[in-house]
Amino acid sequence: MDEYQAYSKIIRENIDMESLVQRYPYEQKDVQEIYELIVETVVGKGGSMTISGQRYPRELVKSRFLKLNMSHVEYVMGCLRKNTTKVYNIKAYLLAALFNAGATMSNYYRAEVNHDMPQFAG
Repeated sequence: MDEYQAYSKIIRENIDMESLVQRYPYEQKDVQEIYELIVETVVGKGGSMTISGQRYPRELVKSRFLKLNMSHVEYVMGCLRKNTTKVYNIKAYLLAALFNAGATMSNYYRAEVNHDMPQFAG
């Protein structure tokens, strides 16, 4: 339980949970669920995890999840808001989005800017 509490505190600070809750008062449950999923993933045991059908070493997943910040959580929430397809396994969807957030967020926003303001592309 000490490990769980320690990681809970670290993750709460990393994602600036209090600011997220204030910024998204109507999505507090969503923020809480994402936070709990991050904690669950970080403290989970086992040698590997499957994300998007791919097996990854647990330590790699843990490392990526410990690097998540408020911007990453907002990005994932935005992706979920924009998604119009049926999500059959929301946990798997969120795990994949969180796992990939650090690696894809900048390129996603660059593509959005290029689309909305092509004069700034290139």
